[in-house]
Amino acid sequence: MDRRELFGALTALGAVPMCGAVAEASTRADHGAKGEGPMSAPHFHFCGIHMAKNNPKLQFVTQHYCAAHTGGSEGDVFQCTLFDGVGKNAKLIGVEYLISDEAYRKLPDTEKKYWHAHTYEVLGGGLIAPGMSPEDEMKFMKVVIKTWGKAWHTWPDPSSPVPTGEPLLIWSLMGDGQADPKVVAQRDKEFKVETDKIREARIKEFGLDVPSVAPPKDMNTIGRQWTNEGKDEPKPKKN
Repeated sequence: MDRRELFGALTALGAVPMCGAVAEASTRADHGAKGEGPMSAPHFHFCGIHMAKNNPKLQFVTQHYCAAHTGGSEGDVFQCTLFDGVGKNAKLIGVEYLISDEAYRKLPDTEKKYWHAHTYEVLGGGLIAPGMSPEDEMKFMKVVIKTWGKAWHTWPDPSSPVPTGEPLLIWSLMGDGQADPKVVAQRDKEFKVETDKIREARIKEFGLDVPSVAPPKDMNTIGRQWTNEGKDEPKPKKN
């Protein structure tokens, strides 16, 4: 992923200061100093609908709070803490890492099975960035659509009083008809958005049809970005 491209989109919001200041702060050993440490890094927020890879019918509205980590030769990694809500008492339910398509393609198949694409989530309107203007959100989505995510929910059932059970490997919605309408309606009501209108605007802006990839057959399924079979590439929107 082009770090400058993403930072450019976020800097316009005032969400990301000059990255040099962040880098300097993160390398100093001021242990315990006020305002220092990993949690002081600039964060951006987006909201998506997650589903469990081993049970696609198990879906969650998930809040992502992410910061950039300089990944060296393989590019940057965006580290996200996941919550079940946006309030002060929201439950920390997991973590997600975002990497570029280029970095993903260098991974062995034994690792790729843990990573999901974001193409349908962006074009289908499943991902939103509350707090961003429509223009800035579109810039942001043009970066996210090129990424892959590795996410685990360590609090598998947010309705339980404490985290119990095995962590869930998370997958992404990758085609029409896969999202639970009740979950989509819950998200739309909370953030006062309309997924159908978001989808329409993004398809028009990107000039691409939404992907059509079936849910994973099993835990060893390797994700695809656009199609079930054949060459995995986008299709231009039909007029």
